[in-house]
Amino acid sequence: MQNLLLVMIGGGIGAGARHLVNLGVPKVVGVDFPWATVVVNIVGSLAMGILVGLLARRSGDTTAMRLFLATGILGGFTTFSAFSLDFVTLWQRGTAGTAFAYALFSVIGALAAIFAGLWLVRAAG
Repeated sequence: MQNLLLVMIGGGIGAGARHLVNLGVPKVVGVDFPWATVVVNIVGSLAMGILVGLLARRSGDTTAMRLFLATGILGGFTTFSAFSLDFVTLWQRGTAGTAFAYALFSVIGALAAIFAGLWLVRAAG
């Protein structure tokens, strides 16, 4: 039961943070492209890489931290389901090229970010 509460509390924090990004990013860059989702997925992937790298260095049981931070906060923050909806929306608007560019940028950016997060932790020593 404690693990479930950790995930639920973390998920609420992550979802709240995602909502703030969804409100803020369009005010800065506009609404013609789903930049908020791109930002959330790439930042979330970078954070996941850093977190996984740090947890791998710790001795002892890190289950509670992993559940709260990775499953909870980052799981609530990242938006792969929103990514899928954004792709379909762009496609249905008749902007297939933009939809594929969005998918490519999101996936490659998120993968690069998680590798960067792991590299940052390893480089820090």
